[in-house]
Parts: sequence; structure tokens; C-alpha cells
Amino acid sequence: MTCNGSLAPRPLNRQFPAGMISRLSSWALRGAIRSYQLTLAYFFVGACRYEPSCSAYAVEAVSEHGALKGGLLAARRICRCNPFRDGGYDPVPRARPTLICR
Repeated sequence: MTCNGSLAPRPLNRQFPAGMISRLSSWALRGAIRSYQLTLAYFFVGACRYEPSCSAYAVEAVSEHGALKGGLLAARRICRCNPFRDGGYDPVPRARPTLICR
């Protein structure tokens, strides 16, 4: 709309809802992993060759990197967790700090 013949200023807090969608999808993914931990993980106790366990790794990766990249990191880790690998300590890689310009 117009304000005195010119365009009205856009509100500063209006953003594309991608951040909200990312948070919701990461929350849903963490909920699914937690439900796995509470139900099915009981039957696979001691099956993971890495420390922390694959489900704990997935929760941390999704929390730190978001649903897409964290999900890819978790899927890569689950594919590596097999009897032909040695295993050991494998932490989640730290996210690079992002610069926000305003």
C-alpha cells in the first residue's frame, strides 16, 4: 500500500518462513529418533560400534546442523556402522559459525 504517495516501509521482522520450517522439521526428526530410542533401541543394545551410539549421534547432529544436513550426517553414520568397520569414538563435526549481516 502507499503512505503519502510512496511505498510503505516493509516490517523488519518479516522473513521467509524457511527458518520456522527448518525448526519444525528438526523438531519432528528429533521426536522420531527419540521414539526409536524409547521403543526399538531396547532390542539392539550393544549393536552400535561407535561411541556415542548412532541414535545419540543423530539427535546431536540434527540439533546442531538442522534437519537436512544433520539427517545426512546421521544417515552416513548409520551406513558406516556395520560389522566390517572398527568403530570407536566418532563425535559430530562442529558447525561453522555463520556471519549475519544486518
